[in-house]
Amino acid sequence: MPKPLTDQEKRKQISVRGLAGVENVSDLKTNFNRHLHFTLVKDRNVATKRDYYFALANTVRDHLVGRWIRTQQHYYEKDPKRVYYLSLEFYMGRTLQNTMVNLALENACDEAIYQLGLDMEELQDIEEDAGLGNGGLGRLAACFLDSMASLGLAAYGYGIRYEFGIFNQKIVNGWQVEEADDWLRYGNPWEKARPEYMRPVHFYGRVEHTPEGVKWVDTQVVLALPYDTPIPGYRNNVVNTMRLWSAKAPCDFNLKDFNVGGYIQAVLDRNLAENISRVLYPNDNFFEGKELRLKQEYFVVAATLQDIIRRFKSSKFGSTEVVRVDLSTLPEKVAIQLNDTHPAMAIPELMRILVSKWDRSSHKAWDICTRTCAYTNHTVLPEALERWPTDLLQNLLPRHLEIIYEINRRHLERIAKLYPGDDDRLRRMSLVEEGHQKKINMAHLCIVGSHAVNGVARIHSDILKATLFKDFYEVDPDKFQNKTNGITPRRWLVMCNPGLAEVIAEVIGDDYIRDLDQLKKLLEFVDDDSLICDIAKIKQENKLKFSAYLEEQYKVKINPNSMFDVQVKRIHEYKRQLLNCLHIITLYNRIKKEPNKDWTPRTIMIGGKAAPGYHTAKLIIRLITAIGEIVNNDPVVGDRLKVIFLENYKVTLAERIIPASDLSEQISTAGTEASGTGNMKFMLNGALTIGTMDGANVEMAEEAGEENLFIFGMRVEDVEAMDKSGYDAMEYYNRIPELKQAMDQIAGGFFSPDQHDLFKDIVNMLLHHDRFKVFADYEAYIKCQDKVSALYRNPKEWTKKVIYNIASCGKFSSDRTISQYAREIWGMEPSLEKIPAPDDPRQ
Repeated sequence: MPKPLTDQEKRKQISVRGLAGVENVSDLKTNFNRHLHFTLVKDRNVATKRDYYFALANTVRDHLVGRWIRTQQHYYEKDPKRVYYLSLEFYMGRTLQNTMVNLALENACDEAIYQLGLDMEELQDIEEDAGLGNGGLGRLAACFLDSMASLGLAAYGYGIRYEFGIFNQKIVNGWQVEEADDWLRYGNPWEKARPEYMRPVHFYGRVEHTPEGVKWVDTQVVLALPYDTPIPGYRNNVVNTMRLWSAKAPCDFNLKDFNVGGYIQAVLDRNLAENISRVLYPNDNFFEGKELRLKQEYFVVAATLQDIIRRFKSSKFGSTEVVRVDLSTLPEKVAIQLNDTHPAMAIPELMRILVSKWDRSSHKAWDICTRTCAYTNHTVLPEALERWPTDLLQNLLPRHLEIIYEINRRHLERIAKLYPGDDDRLRRMSLVEEGHQKKINMAHLCIVGSHAVNGVARIHSDILKATLFKDFYEVDPDKFQNKTNGITPRRWLVMCNPGLAEVIAEVIGDDYIRDLDQLKKLLEFVDDDSLICDIAKIKQENKLKFSAYLEEQYKVKINPNSMFDVQVKRIHEYKRQLLNCLHIITLYNRIKKEPNKDWTPRTIMIGGKAAPGYHTAKLIIRLITAIGEIVNNDPVVGDRLKVIFLENYKVTLAERIIPASDLSEQISTAGTEASGTGNMKFMLNGALTIGTMDGANVEMAEEAGEENLFIFGMRVEDVEAMDKSGYDAMEYYNRIPELKQAMDQIAGGFFSPDQHDLFKDIVNMLLHHDRFKVFADYEAYIKCQDKVSALYRNPKEWTKKVIYNIASCGKFSSDRTISQYAREIWGMEPSLEKIPAPDDPRQ
């Protein structure tokens, strides 16, 4: 088998666009050596690969800093409206290569590193992923930051600098084992601590109502120390800021509470304060009502709002003098976007600041608050919706609970006037849920406290209006919007699939990187044999490269000519990895039954992490690995079917697997996946989608034509009808022989010969209490997979569908999404204008 080209070698072959200038290369080498010598090691002979990585990162960062300072000066001079994107997760991945792409430094760096006798890919592999997110929500936030900078918006991402990000997943004897992700162990060259902007955050205490007003007293203070990371736009010299807060104990923390002799314990107890930013909660689409989590949510909000108001008050660069004192103009200059309900405490916190510190009448304060805040909903799953117990809030944030009660009183007064006598509606719409334990419904707080509420795909936004938030939609229909998610084409095409990016550029030019709608021009070339051949060749190269990676990492040899059938996402019942498992078992049984038939070879890869406390999800991983153990070692099957569980799926692994994939599995139960963004990444990288009409799949089918995707199964209305009539799994089990055989094999220990009842919980769930109706879609899924196998045997027709899909990706750029947020929610206008580079004269 010929050795596949590395991305570096590929870049050396491609066109002269952006070719490394001799001066650039020389400067980069000089700066690299300067960083290596002065910053890291005195003697190059003792330098390690990590030293080389840090020298390169610092060299690239030098190109960011001047642009970063100039961008911020530009904002202070122009005084535009600023948007603040508040998110408890930012799943950034690696920064080095993305920065080189956005600053047009990649070729020059490649050449400089090559001339220095080093390997660029080796250095890139040393960088840790910044895994400060679980999945879709945090990765979306990262794409949005890229697009906001690329569109010239004055934007800031605010979150928490978790010391430990999403856990590293190891597979031991087929089971998931978690290891802490100590991503900061060697330092992070991309961040800058800003202790001068440290802010106090208060917890606990009590509320006093005095003639001078309401006071929150006897609180415990934790300091929020900001770390800034530069976020470069695509070749426009704009560099925005992501500011992540780290918790620090004040110097006198607990000291005053101890008698003489308690000093050591008092100093040790500082950890209690600093635990706030210690670790990311590893739950995706699941609410865990722990006090530490609520502390994290309020911590980021309280620190951020102080920062927002400080910046609002001074508009001269570097100035500490107060320029604005009147907060009534806040909504004209500030937009706050709440990424899900996690930062919902921003609403009562802003009210607290406006009412207590700025002496605003509460009516005026509420008007300012609602015009400033907007809320994005990411889920309809009931277990994911945040509901905080009032006794926890009373203890931790007593003043905020009072404010929430007051917001609720006024809100219910308004509803009572609109619907006199409708007590049931009042109960449904209240922010306070009565019951065994009184709770605050955070989604309701977000809706009432925001001027705009959006879902993240059209079908999802429609479901919100029709079901989850129906009462609120009837009262304020104008408040509800849709903003279909998108992905940044910089990371998810130019960076991770340079071969494909180059082939497209040769056909339609490279302006599509800034304007993904231009991909439509490819439709003229769907029947062009040369383009069909080029795109198939790039896919095969990516597959060869990934096959070599798998062989090295997993010691498994796979057939690079087989179809790469991939499902990578968090492990969750609603994402239905179990439906995929049933298809694998069915294929296996068919091959065993007719071993001499000419089967379409497949390598089925499933990857993703299960929340550590989610028993069923961890058992699903064990089932996948168990199936793999049987299938992969069966000589009758050979290389016609292989099953691989991709360990420790993260952004960097996604950047390897997605360009190599042929088939993208997007098979959630209709009405459960809010949008999905993995589906868009696969589509842009030339994989065909097998999927249900759920989330953004609906709009993908609309853009590319349903005939160019493999759509199967129940629609939302079918699922709703089945919910009413009742779902009977046993009816499918008894009626479909292949399904019954597969389930009997799982139940009887065929895949777990050493422990026959290992999967009894999965069997019991699927047969008796499966909320996500796996069996109801089994038959349609298997038939659809048969169509996939048939088409894959006709490479030309397959590749034509691939071209249709790539050409239809324009809508799924996060640039489009952010342009819509800017114009329709934030009242801002995006711009593709370049600002002057640091060494250019100022305009």
